[in-house]
Amino acid sequence: MLLNDISSPKDIKNLSYEELDNLASQIRERIIQVVGSNGGHLSSNLGVVELTIALHRIFDSPDDALIWDVSHQSYTHKILTGRNDKLDTIRMKDGISGFTKRSESVHDWFDAGHASTSISSALGLLQGRQLLDKPGKVVAIIGDGALTGGMAFEALSHAGQISKNLIIILNDNNMSISKNTGSISKYLSRLSTTPNYQKIRLSIDRFFERLPFSSRFLRKLVFRLKRGLKGIFFHNNLFVDFGFEYVGPLNGHNIEEMEKVFSKIKKINRPVVVHVITQKGKGYSPAENDPTTFHGIGPFCISDGTAEKYDKLSFTEVFSEEIIELGATDERIAAITAAMVKGTGLTKFAHRFPGRFFDTGIAEEHAVTFAGGLARAGMMPVVAIYSTFMQRSVDQLIHDIALQKVPSVFVLDRSGAVPDDGETHQGIFDISLLRPVPGVTLLAPASAEELKLFLRWGVSQQLPVIIRYPKASCPAEEEAFSEPVVCGRGVLIENTLKKCGQERIKRLFVCTGGIYPEVKEAVDVLQKREIPVDIYNLRFLKPLDKQYFIDIASRYDHIVFVEDGIRIGGIGTYLESLLQRSLEGKKTAVCGFPDRFLAQGKRSDILEEAHLSPSHLARKMLSL
Repeated sequence: MLLNDISSPKDIKNLSYEELDNLASQIRERIIQVVGSNGGHLSSNLGVVELTIALHRIFDSPDDALIWDVSHQSYTHKILTGRNDKLDTIRMKDGISGFTKRSESVHDWFDAGHASTSISSALGLLQGRQLLDKPGKVVAIIGDGALTGGMAFEALSHAGQISKNLIIILNDNNMSISKNTGSISKYLSRLSTTPNYQKIRLSIDRFFERLPFSSRFLRKLVFRLKRGLKGIFFHNNLFVDFGFEYVGPLNGHNIEEMEKVFSKIKKINRPVVVHVITQKGKGYSPAENDPTTFHGIGPFCISDGTAEKYDKLSFTEVFSEEIIELGATDERIAAITAAMVKGTGLTKFAHRFPGRFFDTGIAEEHAVTFAGGLARAGMMPVVAIYSTFMQRSVDQLIHDIALQKVPSVFVLDRSGAVPDDGETHQGIFDISLLRPVPGVTLLAPASAEELKLFLRWGVSQQLPVIIRYPKASCPAEEEAFSEPVVCGRGVLIENTLKKCGQERIKRLFVCTGGIYPEVKEAVDVLQKREIPVDIYNLRFLKPLDKQYFIDIASRYDHIVFVEDGIRIGGIGTYLESLLQRSLEGKKTAVCGFPDRFLAQGKRSDILEEAHLSPSHLARKMLSL
């Protein structure tokens, strides 16, 4: 059996276990080849190959719904559901998504990209189906640390309460992105290392399988007996306490073992958790040895696992170095992240100051409120969370930080256009979400020097400070970027082209820091046509020194506002309205992300689609 012969899950139903092992090897080779070329989530996908095969063999997708938490580990699922021929396009513009996506396949039940949602979605789907008398099982596959998120426990509590026959596959690889931390991880390790119970459980199963009869009463007796054994060996089993049957742990790379269990639990008419042990990165030694690096990686050399290196520092790398400098001089500074140690650049800080570093797991809400508690004790918390994940903590930021005027710094990495990961990861909503919050300061650095200045300024304030920056390399420095921080004021970058016979330069771009490189390139395009344009880099998105801005804007006739955030409720619309109320005769336009979700692609692809590319910005200025 060749991988190219697989067009649907039905094609693997009748394969022998020898053929399945060969298929698993081919799938791993295919995933490594594609991710090596395109980048993507490697370790997590290599770890669930056999698990995915076993699920599709026993359950009948899409009649039986497989719900993947986060869904960054769904590459094998995509291959088995008819998308192998499109896998080379994964994460590319107009290609298939790196996550499950309803528009791609009937086998994808939800568009997923954030953690800890699968149990809630699956329980709702199951309840709805039963209310409408629709058949089919519903299976939630959760792992990679997603069980550290509070939403997963809310769903577990509800599922046990209403006692529906939900099946939860707990993919336990002892990792989220970085190595799992916290009591839940330790608890799962304890469940995974209790061989006495497993031996007795298997003996009971084998005994009753040999009996020539079966009855409903007998099955109930067996389940009660095994539950009693759990009480003896596990003392308190969290999942049993929630009202679930608990099965496992199973070898997540043994298809035959998993199939036997899945066949049995498919017949259970009550909620069940199946605990499966997998190895993240299995089958590719660089990923096995360093699953964190290969969790989400750009293109790399398959022969030795080395990734492409860049000469320019990224904003994340600048933050990583500066937070260490600040931590060395101020013992009040503590760093917090939510399962994104490496992604946010805090690995070095964690090694240097382990007592002042906190990884909360995939629990952004807790991370924000925890920071508020640290601050009330006299510490200066610096919380690093991706913009798209900060959406989950807006209430905590309002209630536990802003309302109480807590001195703290929040660093929103991957703001604006986020390459490759698609709709669920775009960081385009933070400006509109956070600008209305009273008492917060919102900053957007345009360069490495500005980021350093803002961090130093932020930790010296007695109020909440939010700093947002893109997943991008830092642009070349301008002299203005080194100017001291003055609350509410930006900096003016004047055009190097002389007046060209005009009395003054009449055109001005007003921009947020994350979109500065594209604005600068648009200025260069216009300059080649001897059309000079100045740039006002806002720095502060809140608060604003309104009079200072009006005085700057009064010098220009044509003003284009550009932001790397959603246009509705953004800073550009606000400033345009301010000018219209304060000055007459100004021709203005606002450029920001449109009112729709934006699919995957390179940064340049996303900005092109949103009409925020340099050529679009230049044309917008000329249109005035």
